[in-house]
Amino acid sequence: MPRKRSRPRISYALKLVAKSAFRPAVGPQLRPVIATQDQLGITFIGHASFLLQLGGRNILIDPNFAYWLVLIHRFRRPGVRVRHLPPIHAVLLTHAHMDHLNLPSLRRILRHNLRLKAAPPLVIVPPNVEDIVSRLGFSEVRSLAWWQSTQIDRVEVTATPAQHWGARVFNDTHRGYGGYVLRYGPYSVYHVGDTGYFPGFAEIRDRLAPKIALVPIGAYKPEGFLRVHMSPEDAVRAFLDLNAQRLIPMHYGTFSLSEEPMEEPLPRLLQAAETAGIRSAIDPLREGETRTLP
Repeated sequence: MPRKRSRPRISYALKLVAKSAFRPAVGPQLRPVIATQDQLGITFIGHASFLLQLGGRNILIDPNFAYWLVLIHRFRRPGVRVRHLPPIHAVLLTHAHMDHLNLPSLRRILRHNLRLKAAPPLVIVPPNVEDIVSRLGFSEVRSLAWWQSTQIDRVEVTATPAQHWGARVFNDTHRGYGGYVLRYGPYSVYHVGDTGYFPGFAEIRDRLAPKIALVPIGAYKPEGFLRVHMSPEDAVRAFLDLNAQRLIPMHYGTFSLSEEPMEEPLPRLLQAAETAGIRSAIDPLREGETRTLP
């Protein structure tokens, strides 16, 4: 019996590998625009990876510069090369899945700071993820449970709930997961992390009132994936619950992690936003593109 149950899983995994294994990654690689201290800079690196420039701090969230996730090849190049990053002050990791916590990328970031003669960044993780990153060389490892906050100089970081799971491998389901809201002055940015649609978005609105939401829109097929990932239509519902001002989509078009066509999520998001009357709030960034807000 166990063998029979494993065959569909193996077949499904092989289909995902075949979709990308023989396709070279494409897309531009740009230098991030450097924001001034009183600006917010948001650079989309690809997948769920962003560089945020906020309050004079350079913060990476879920940085992934890898071209391979085990056997799954990257479709789109990282929009920024590591060597073109500014010195990094902090790295935020939403959970331990390998497309979000990529150890080779973290080592490259630490070496990058060393080359620039900058101090090692600190790293913020959910509970029970500390052991994965504790020996890499970060200046400090901080763990935040849901609704806990910490300061990166003048930038406040608050961990938020999600509907997902945090296992690095099959049997370590004790690991935490979630998202982050970063606030400084008039700016507030919410990196949703990985999640299915859930009622918690309204509570995040009431507690933290984020104005800009970085929202995942991919990896939603087959239908069972919707428990832990959002469809484009779910992303619009979440954005409306948040009552935010700007939606920047992420988690699509980079790695083949599910059955929907790679080019499907963004047009579906734009159509759902048009139907909901919020098309002007959708701000898709190309890989490597920086949005600076005064």
